[in-house]
Formats: sequence, C-alpha cells, structure tokens
Amino acid sequence: MTAILGGHQTDFARNIAKQDQDVSDLTKEAIEAVLADAGIDATDIESIHVGNAFGQLYNGQGHLGAMPATVIPELWGVPAMRHEAACASSSMATLAAMAEIEAGRYDCVLVLGVEQEKNMPGAQAAAVQTAAAWVGHETEGVEFFWPYAFNRVANEYDRRYGINDEHLRAIGELNLRNAQDNPNAQTRMWNLTPESFSDDDHANPVVEGRLRRNDVTQITDGAAGVVLVSDRWLESRRHKPKARIVGWGHTTVGLPIDQKFERSSDSEYVMPHVRRAITDAFGRAGISGTDDLDAIETHDCMTPSEYLAIDHFGITAAGESFKAVEEGWLERDGKMPVNASGGLIGGGHPVGATGARMLVDSMKQVTGTAGGYQVDGAKRVATLNIGGSTATTASFIVEGSAE
Repeated sequence: MTAILGGHQTDFARNIAKQDQDVSDLTKEAIEAVLADAGIDATDIESIHVGNAFGQLYNGQGHLGAMPATVIPELWGVPAMRHEAACASSSMATLAAMAEIEAGRYDCVLVLGVEQEKNMPGAQAAAVQTAAAWVGHETEGVEFFWPYAFNRVANEYDRRYGINDEHLRAIGELNLRNAQDNPNAQTRMWNLTPESFSDDDHANPVVEGRLRRNDVTQITDGAAGVVLVSDRWLESRRHKPKARIVGWGHTTVGLPIDQKFERSSDSEYVMPHVRRAITDAFGRAGISGTDDLDAIETHDCMTPSEYLAIDHFGITAAGESFKAVEEGWLERDGKMPVNASGGLIGGGHPVGATGARMLVDSMKQVTGTAGGYQVDGAKRVATLNIGGSTATTASFIVEGSAE
C-alpha cells in the first residue's frame, strides 16, 4: 500500500490567462499548497511525476517534467518526468509514482496534474482535445469530437438495452447541484433553473445528438497533486498519513471507439476493459465490490460516461444504470454516492489534472474534510478515470488511514 501524505486542488473556476498567469504559475501554486498540506518541505521530495495532456497544443509548452524545478528552486536536481494519457494523464503519473515507491527506489514522491485550457476560444480549445482520438481515422468531418464520441456510447446503450435521455439529464443535474457546495468547483456560482436540465433549446441547447450543454464538461484551467510516501518513510519520520491507496486497476485498449464496440459485442458490458480495471482495483484492495465502498469519484466528461460507470462498477446490473438514477442511489446521502464533489461536469475538467483531483477528493472524503460535500462516514472511496473514449482506464481504491 502507498500512503497519501497530503494533497491539494486549485480553484477550477479561475481563468489564469486573465490573471496574467500561465502554466508555470499554476504549477508553482499547486506544488506549494500540496507540500503545505502534507506538512513537508520541497527538499523532502525524492521524485516527481507530472500528468499533462495537451501542454504543447494549448500554449506551446512541453517538457513539463522540468517545470517543478523551474518554479521551485529546492526541486532542482530531483528526478522528474511527464506522463500523457489524455484525461488519465495524472492517474498514469500516480501509477508510476506508486511503482517507484513499491520498488524501493524512492520513498517520498510528488504527483502533480496540471492543465491550462482557457487561453483560447472555447471551440478551438475543445478541438485541441481531438488529439486524444485516432486523428485522421475517426475524427474527420466531426466538429465536436468528444460529445460525438460519448453520444455514440449513449446510442450503443440504446441499441443494446434502451436508454432514456431523462436519465442523462438527471446525471448532469446531480453533478451541477453537488458542485454548488464545493468551494473549488468551476460551476459553483452558476445560476441554474429546472430548464437548465430540460430539452429547452435555449436554456440547454443541443451539442451533439442526444447530448445537450449540461451533459458536457467545461473547458477548465487547474492543477491538483498529492504526496505519496512509503511505510519506510512514515516509520523514519513518524508522520501520520491522511489516507492510503490500497488497490489499483489499469487497462489500455485501442484508440477508435468502433474497435471497442466490436470487441465488446459478446459481453454484457459496453466497455468490458473498463469493468476489468475496476474489478482489478477491487481485487487488489481485497474487497468484493460496491457494497464495500462508501463513495465513488468517477469520470463524467459527458453524462454517458457516468451512465457507463454506474453499471461497470456494479452499482446495478449491466444495462440497468437507470435504476440507480431513478432510485436516488447516487445522491450524497444515497445508497452509493457518486461525484459528491460535482465530478467533471460540475467541478471542472483540466484534463491532465483530473485523475489527481479525484485522489484529492477521495482523500478529503475518507478524512472527513470535504466540508459541504462530505459523505457522512466515508472510509473507502473508489475512483474511475478514463482517457479518450476509455482507451486508457485507471481505478484506485482509497481508504482512511488507521494509524
């Protein structure tokens, strides 16, 4: 098991370009806050892993593994590297950090996810993210690729099991409502009405197919990070961790969404590799399933991705995600709270930072420090973070520290 010593998320409502800042400022701010929460100095960090998806495309800045040492002098000389896996970039950074700790290479590792996206017009910023698909093969002639892709996921559910668009609207409504209680959520100050979650073409216009504006996550600036440490480090320093990562799962499949549908044609799950990442995490954590969880932070880049997560986690049987929506199971006080933070739709989605942000919110839940969006009595939380159309999938199980 790897311990989480501390973590931090920046305010996802900010537009840092309008504050005359860039990704370097965001990196510096996040690292200083993560170290403060962990109660350590920069000189204690032995290795660094940075998750970032689209740095070169949004602002021309690559080589972000070297950015921490650029803005924090005490990190000069500390080994660091950048990881890219679309929306799962900082989950890959986390897995690499955990592997270093488990191998005994390092005992105190910083994981940071960072992305600046709001320095260009919204449509252009969204188009940048098409790079996470199979460019030139599945992207031609599609204006907004990711709404298009997840509309296809919804259509595949419709073909196999049937789907009611009202259940998608309800997922968006829940996550935007939950975000109202999160002081770092991008949409926390939005003025929402019942029409915001309806088929009203003015209040909730169509983006692609059956997906409307509030089925879709926002373009976001933000960073999140955690400090991970070994038991050796804890014993030598007599520090108490805030939480532990007790299980993980990771699967990677091909880029095209068509391949995924073809390969899952004989499975009860639309994306069986996503199910496997989740069950691998369950197995490594020594738990049987969602009955052993108190909450879930899942990827809801679009409402169909959360609809998919519901049955793939096993909250319902395959194809029956609608039952959890109708019965209120996903509410903060429901049978299985999902995205109490507001998730991506409510909270914001700075792509390279999302996996790390999920770990920060999981840490807050199991330590009882989530404030207005706390799930009562939460002791074990699962995450699900996907890159692209689930080409890269990661799941973690986070528990409160018994120490």
